[in-house]
Amino acid sequence: MDVILLRDVEKVGLRGDVVSVARGYARNYLFPRRLAEEATAPKVAELRKRETQRARHEAKTVEDAQAVATALGKVELRFEVKAGPTGALFGSVTPTDIVDELWSTAKVRVDRRKVEIDTIKRIGRYDVPIELFQDVRVDVRTVVVPEGGELPSDEELAALEAAERPAEPEPVHEGPALEEVLAEEEPAEAEVEVELEAEAEPEWRADAEAALRDDS
Repeated sequence: MDVILLRDVEKVGLRGDVVSVARGYARNYLFPRRLAEEATAPKVAELRKRETQRARHEAKTVEDAQAVATALGKVELRFEVKAGPTGALFGSVTPTDIVDELWSTAKVRVDRRKVEIDTIKRIGRYDVPIELFQDVRVDVRTVVVPEGGELPSDEELAALEAAERPAEPEPVHEGPALEEVLAEEEPAEAEVEVELEAEAEPEWRADAEAALRDDS
């Protein structure tokens, strides 16, 4: 069935997208969590109307985009999000969150599909690349801090991220290769031949000595 996403849903789409999903997924997951609503004809028409109005605020020319890029180069976005002790967010900062904050902070409207970053899932400092127009890009400084707290130093952030990574398994000591074991247990082919020849020589001498005795 077709639904309108009310929030960004990872691997499904961004807020405002009309997407087709399994009916059970919509009924059991998206609708109860208010992540989406059914895409009826009137709701889709209203959505398109809002998108058209928003598009009027977006850059229409290279000159417009360059002016916007200059303005955004001076902006720093700040998000306070609940986070765990290692800096992982209880949620995420999405491209839609970023464009909403851009509008709130700088009154600049940007298409959320032009935000060239995946969802942010850790506290930290980020340069978020945004394509404003063809060949016009800007990196918007963004900080994601723990709710009610301040952002740790870069060294502390690196240590927190390292602490969250799973420990690498210790190397397993392996015994000698099978070829080495066999080489130790079995003599080389040349050695076997020498040993066989050494064993056969006394028999030949015994036969020769017997023949000499018979002739005499």
